[in-house]
Amino acid sequence: MSGFSFARVGAMMLRYTYLLRSSWPRLVEMTYWPMVQMLTWGFLQSYFSAAGGAQSFTGKLAGTLIGAVLLWDILLRAQQGFAFSFLEEMWSRNLANLLMSPLRTSEFLVSLMAMSLVRLVVGVVPVTILAIWFFGFNLWALGLAFGAFFVVLALFAWSIGLFVCGMLLRYGLGAENLAWSLMFAVQPLGCVYYPVAALPAWLQPVAWSLPPTYVFEGLRGVLIDHVFRIDLMMQALAIDAALFAVATLAFSRLLAGARKAGTLLQTGE
Repeated sequence: MSGFSFARVGAMMLRYTYLLRSSWPRLVEMTYWPMVQMLTWGFLQSYFSAAGGAQSFTGKLAGTLIGAVLLWDILLRAQQGFAFSFLEEMWSRNLANLLMSPLRTSEFLVSLMAMSLVRLVVGVVPVTILAIWFFGFNLWALGLAFGAFFVVLALFAWSIGLFVCGMLLRYGLGAENLAWSLMFAVQPLGCVYYPVAALPAWLQPVAWSLPPTYVFEGLRGVLIDHVFRIDLMMQALAIDAALFAVATLAFSRLLAGARKAGTLLQTGE
């Protein structure tokens, strides 16, 4: 049996790229929602800053809203980009063909991760530029901190994406809504727009078990206190590694269960 093939990964990426190029509504939708979110929260930030004064606590806290929105969109779009590429195979009833081809499962998953990055570039990068133009907020100026935030969020997004794809394999398109909705269950516990201290005491340990919490706490540390908390990022990466391993195992078990139950040929039903 041949080993891991980057040529097969590239072929899968080329397939998904052609799908994006052939449908301009897909490309517009990828940028539309992040832009609406950024503008809505950006204008709210401007209002709070003007009402409380830029140097007040309220003004400083409001100054984190655009950054939080942009990082949240990176997390959401990375997960959805992973899952949507997988769904393309189910909608076209092509999944069984792929699993019977020389394409290895690892190659398939790597191509999904790569396409989630491509979708991020198309959907989020233009919005970060608009944030500079409209509100003077430059996410790229965070430098190393932004790089660390991105890695933590991407790994967590792919973990969720792996689990969702496993559920789709096992239970078919009946589990399709998970691709849209599951990440939103993370949002209130990930403390996107407020610190962990705002949560009830009994919920705070749950929040600290999620890698995005460390990112958004780290973002507030950078923007308010001008301190990059490397310790938070290291803890987040450790949790990410554990979750990715669990998600990979879950995907493998769910795939095996789908093969045993004979549901792979009915995934389009």
